[in-house]
Amino acid sequence: MKLRGEKQESSEGSQGAKGKMTLSLALVALISAFGSSFQYGYNVSVINSPAPYMQDFYNRTYLDRTGAPMDSGFQTLLWSLTVSMYPLGGLFGSLMVWPLVNNCGRKGTLLINNLFSIAAAIFMGTSELAKTFEIIILSRVIMGIYAGLASNVVPMFLGEMSPKNLRGAIGIVPQLFITIGILVAQILGLSSILGNAEGWPLLLGLTGIPSLIQLLTLPFFPESPRYLLIQKGNEEQARRALQRLRGWQDVDDEIEEMYQEDRSEKEEGQFSVLSLCTFRGLRWQLISIIVMMMGQQLSGVNAVFYYADRIFESAGVDSSSIQYVTVSIGAINVVMTLLAVFIVESLGRRILLLAGFVLCCASCAVLTLALNLQSTVSWMSYLSIACVIVYIIGHATGPSPIPAVMITEMFLQSSRPAAFMVGGSVHWLSNFTVGLVFLYMEAGLGPYSFLIFCAICLATMVYIFFIVPETKNKTFMEINRIMAKRNKVEIQESKEELKD
Repeated sequence: MKLRGEKQESSEGSQGAKGKMTLSLALVALISAFGSSFQYGYNVSVINSPAPYMQDFYNRTYLDRTGAPMDSGFQTLLWSLTVSMYPLGGLFGSLMVWPLVNNCGRKGTLLINNLFSIAAAIFMGTSELAKTFEIIILSRVIMGIYAGLASNVVPMFLGEMSPKNLRGAIGIVPQLFITIGILVAQILGLSSILGNAEGWPLLLGLTGIPSLIQLLTLPFFPESPRYLLIQKGNEEQARRALQRLRGWQDVDDEIEEMYQEDRSEKEEGQFSVLSLCTFRGLRWQLISIIVMMMGQQLSGVNAVFYYADRIFESAGVDSSSIQYVTVSIGAINVVMTLLAVFIVESLGRRILLLAGFVLCCASCAVLTLALNLQSTVSWMSYLSIACVIVYIIGHATGPSPIPAVMITEMFLQSSRPAAFMVGGSVHWLSNFTVGLVFLYMEAGLGPYSFLIFCAICLATMVYIFFIVPETKNKTFMEINRIMAKRNKVEIQESKEELKD
């Protein structure tokens, strides 16, 4: 067979070294990312544009019920809850990852998860008719749970399905759809489209449509082959899934590589979060994902987006045009993430992470200077705009998409669900913290807030430079051996020798 011959040319023990992008693999990546990751991004920014109209609805509802207008302090509290319940729900969703993916599988978890999104979409879309703002706040928690699960399960599902030479590119697809979701919410949220007094319930309710599409189409695609073979012990189903995803019959190399991984892990069994945190053999992997996830969220990306409107306003952009400028920033974010999909397999993960954090670090430092001087030096406001754009380019190519890819690659099947649960919890907790603390930071420090983000970017970059290995084009077992040396454990190596 020709395909068998192709396999023999590839390096020994390769895991689909000649893996190509088949229609099945492309469709499952698109359906998973559009049905789940897209909505995570959409709900991050969907309430920004219609905020004044939603607050007015809160006021009117309260007035109808009590006969008295809402106190401004109470209104601020309600709006803070509406915004912050989303990352808090994300944290709860992350805590559900480990039990759900182990018991229901990766695909099964994604299908179950759609029920959260569809329920929340119906609640939000009908909230004005029902004259209840409490249901919006509850729906934000439900959407957060949905996003917490989606942001962890989709990268895991796609990472386990991909051949090693496409794992990075396919692993970035969920992040690409997050940025597309943000952009679509910004476009639909324009006051001329749905970001107005009549359109906002529909704007919030539209989030259920991608879930419905995923619920109807994903059942026709295979479950993760690694889950089927290693966790379910079903070689026949795993082989069929692999053959469909790879587009050829000879998948013996990958089946053998999975068996190697399975034998190497038999003694440890399935890791819980507690056993993962105390297991010496995975110490540096765990520290690395915590550092990368904290670096991703605490590097100031939300603050830069928050500040962007004011930076553009101070540069003389007309206030009615600022929403269009925000959309253009969203478009830059999408384009740079798309670029990362195409360059990650040639440049590698490490170089994109390092370059991304360097750009973010430099942007924050220069932005601090520019914001302080823009009242005295006229052209400084344009430098501020340049810093925002450079920051977004840096974050979109490295810190945003790569950490989730690295969690998939640095952990084996038994520890991966617990690792995603830890990484996801750190991600959402950091996100929630920035949302909570940034307004106080800004009030106390003003533009100097960005020096804190600069220091965080620098610290994360130094850690990655010294500790995080390049994982491009390596099997999960090869990456595990590299990390075993760093953890000073020989157990993986000795198991390999026993098998050989």
